[in-house]
Amino acid sequence: FQLESTGMTRHIVQMKPQTVQNVIAMVALYRPGPLRFIPDYIHRMHDEEQVAYRHPAMKPIFEETYGIAIYQEQIMRAAVDLGGYTLSEADELRKVISKKMKDKVDKQREKFIRGAIARGIPEKTAGAIFADWESFAEYGFNKSHSTAYAMITYQTAYLKAHYPVEFMASLLTSEKDNRDKIIKHINGCKERGINVLPPDINESLSDFTVVGDHIRFGLAAVKNVGAGAVESIIEVRRAGDRFGSFQEFCQRVDLRKV
Repeated sequence: FQLESTGMTRHIVQMKPQTVQNVIAMVALYRPGPLRFIPDYIHRMHDEEQVAYRHPAMKPIFEETYGIAIYQEQIMRAAVDLGGYTLSEADELRKVISKKMKDKVDKQREKFIRGAIARGIPEKTAGAIFADWESFAEYGFNKSHSTAYAMITYQTAYLKAHYPVEFMASLLTSEKDNRDKIIKHINGCKERGINVLPPDINESLSDFTVVGDHIRFGLAAVKNVGAGAVESIIEVRRAGDRFGSFQEFCQRVDLRKV
């Protein structure tokens, strides 16, 4: 769901991701605030814009995101390397900025600039670096969180590309109680040339199932049909032959459940 909106789809197509790292970055960027940095990231990624750092010491930390501060972890590492913070102090800095604790932010600014000057970074440069963090961090995303979404995105995109029928059958099953989503995904199947066959009392299982290059509609997804009734029908069907008529169906099933 992180990458299926119209805006996100447009940006990810423009990006042409080459690695999972690119997808991780896009998940973190596509939200209020960092959204404005998406064009910069894409241009720099494709060597259409020069990557610049306020200080050379920032390059090892921000190189993977082309000089753009995207993750909270980057801010924490920079506070350690540039400002002499301990890791616990860096986490406190992250918390203070992200929660907009104005009185504490001022103290952190002084602390960072003091530590940066001690490491040979000009005061003006240190102030500019901290100002960048203030504008970023209120919307900052932690990389670990973004990575979890990006990995699921990568895995599901792979399955959708290489096993489209199985993937769509699973997707439909996962949304079987949501009529609007069912309609949306059936339309998605049609766009990919996959037929969703109608429910069949002799063939359908509870979930959506793969039938050759097509998908058979699951009985449990039929409105007002309960799971218990479906299980009972399938059990009777497995014990004998196919139902030959509606009358035969009524005679064979357990009418207390169906």
